[in-house]
Amino acid sequence: MIDIGKLRGNIFGGITAGVIALPLCLAFGVSSGLGAVSGLYGAIFLSLFASIFGGTPTQISGPTGPMTVIIASLFVAHPGNYKLIFATIFLAGLFQIIFGLAKLGKAVKYVPYPVISGFMSGIGVIILLLQLNPITGITFSGIPIDGVIYFFQNLSKIDYTSLLLGIFTLGIIFLTPSKVSKYFPSPLLALIVVTMISIANGFDVPTIGTIPQEFPKIQLGLISFRELQIAVPMALTLGILGSIDSLLTSLVADSITKTKHNSNKELIGQGIGNIMASLFGGIAGAGATMRTVVNVKAGGTSRLSGVVQSLFLICVVLFFAPYVSKIPLAVLAGILVKVGIDIIDYKFLNVIKVAPKRDILVMLIVFIITVLDDLIFAVGVGIVLSSILLAYKLSQQMEMELKTIDDIKTDDFIEEDIKKDLIIAHIQGVLFFGTASMLVSKLEKLTHHKYVIIDCSTIKHMDISAVFALEEMIAQLKEKGVHIILVISTRKLKQRVYEAGLNKLMSKDYIVPSLDKAINLIKN
Repeated sequence: MIDIGKLRGNIFGGITAGVIALPLCLAFGVSSGLGAVSGLYGAIFLSLFASIFGGTPTQISGPTGPMTVIIASLFVAHPGNYKLIFATIFLAGLFQIIFGLAKLGKAVKYVPYPVISGFMSGIGVIILLLQLNPITGITFSGIPIDGVIYFFQNLSKIDYTSLLLGIFTLGIIFLTPSKVSKYFPSPLLALIVVTMISIANGFDVPTIGTIPQEFPKIQLGLISFRELQIAVPMALTLGILGSIDSLLTSLVADSITKTKHNSNKELIGQGIGNIMASLFGGIAGAGATMRTVVNVKAGGTSRLSGVVQSLFLICVVLFFAPYVSKIPLAVLAGILVKVGIDIIDYKFLNVIKVAPKRDILVMLIVFIITVLDDLIFAVGVGIVLSSILLAYKLSQQMEMELKTIDDIKTDDFIEEDIKKDLIIAHIQGVLFFGTASMLVSKLEKLTHHKYVIIDCSTIKHMDISAVFALEEMIAQLKEKGVHIILVISTRKLKQRVYEAGLNKLMSKDYIVPSLDKAINLIKN
């Protein structure tokens, strides 16, 4: 039996999310360079297929700021090459499906937060810079920094009518009481009111332009091998960013609905959605946090709400395209100014005074590279730099403390000549590639003794670099006639270390699980 209450909630949730999505997907479409209709098609197809095949029932998907910025950068680099752009979006969806099948859905939690923070804040600033020209009626297509320079070089070309429309749009968005925007989203209210004012007064300002009132035709075509070399890294970036964006939104949906999403299934759904969007000329997108939250708050509980949003936007294309085409670009720019402000990561900025310096460094470097250079390079640099700084931090925690038998609590009687010739090297911390060289550097302190116990009882894991360093250390000690016993407490680690090279240097009997057994072995 159909639950009428849930059905009503899903329909209302989908329509409400669609109302919020409409001005945003139009604005993202224009900002991408592909046009408002591409934003609409991206929202329609991604929302439909991600809802049907995804792993988060209440998630609403569509064009988002970060994804749009990458598409815009590709459009600027290759203007008019629509086959390349849609092929890139197609490949991004394919990568997302591969991520899901490879069960990489939970890998998002391993991306350091300062990297995400710097990237998102950089995206927010890019969106703000990109609106400087359209909100003042100046036509420009290029990278953000060039846009700022172009703006100041062409101050005489400012269209003050467009500027007033943009300011009025921002005024409505920021000043609409929350009681009103709860039922009628302020971006949509600004879109309708300011567009009606522009039409009623016959303002001659740049507008969206013609939107075809028909079902979109398939856009995807074959690209050359050279174009494929351009498309693949951009597609990988889109796929990774869309996956992170979507899975973070899934976590938000979980916290509100008290449910648990299927991350790998969600990636597959997002991938299918982006592939379908690319086939019909839509821009790439991801799970949209604001639209998802609105959907849940309005009563959405299942996949039906995402399907309803898609149907709502189809109706807009089929029945309201002539009105949509008259929307001033300055209005969409005003809406995107609010989006850019919202994307900036204030959570990290609020704690920047107490955050570790290495996290602040990573965030700032990623932010600067994102805004001034390249988004792909920024994320790569951020992850590598975070890894290096983490390795350095862990390496500072590695210590090798030298102890005599008198420093050890033992009831065993040990002869004085053995006591005099025995040293215990107690290793603490983390043994990995970052500390391997430090281990060998401490070798000199051990060569003056006849018996050496290398105590790794507190070490639970060693990477291959640490194993090889330990092997080198033992080999050099044996060359000097030192008798060595190795203490490793876990059987699995003992087996790995032995098979990786120590089997050529020492008997397995000399690798023991405790310090007491090591001392007894020396006594006997």
